[in-house]
Amino acid sequence: MLEVAEFTDPMCPWAWGSEPTFRRLRELTAGRSRWRRVYGILFDHDDDPPPDPAAETAWYFRFVQQVSEHTGAPCPARLERVALSSWPASLGAKAAARQGAEGAVLRRLREAMFIAGRPADTVERVLAAAEGVDGLDPDAFARDLASPEIEAAVRADWRETRRPAAEVIGLTAPGPHCGAAKPIDGGLRYALPTLLFEGPLGREIVPGWRPLQQYVDAVERVDPAR
Repeated sequence: MLEVAEFTDPMCPWAWGSEPTFRRLRELTAGRSRWRRVYGILFDHDDDPPPDPAAETAWYFRFVQQVSEHTGAPCPARLERVALSSWPASLGAKAAARQGAEGAVLRRLREAMFIAGRPADTVERVLAAAEGVDGLDPDAFARDLASPEIEAAVRADWRETRRPAAEVIGLTAPGPHCGAAKPIDGGLRYALPTLLFEGPLGREIVPGWRPLQQYVDAVERVDPAR
């Protein structure tokens, strides 16, 4: 079975723009792959607050617009603020996985940020974003969202993201988002998004913003279709 690790974050505009490509890749590898999402925490609890929140929001909104122009993904008309933290949304997506609704809830969380312009960066906003998702028990979802098991799972994702493979350290490739490991917290982390494929013939990593064919080629190198 092909193993796929998707390093991602609900607040990452490049990951948002990659959604259609990743959905198609899931379709192409259906029945032969196991996917897991690894939440890298783009906005962490201990990040320094901006000295000028309005200026920071304006700068980040311009960045989101530029990414949207490149990826073709929807972009909000305005951004309320830069996300306070990626933790609530990442916990929410991980909690939804217990009910088989991770993809649907993650989509809602991203729409809150990149369509409505209101990042789901608090527990209350995560619960509101997930309201009405088909098959999601809201009471169980709220309990799981607050559970120590889910927090531990996302903490493990945080650690895994900060142990990037040698292939992406110092990587140089055509931009605008080549996927080189990012300096952070005195160390490095995977760029978001990054896909890591492991199959019977080895491992391939495809980081950053890439066309569908590069992912397909990587899959075939580690797990040729039979």
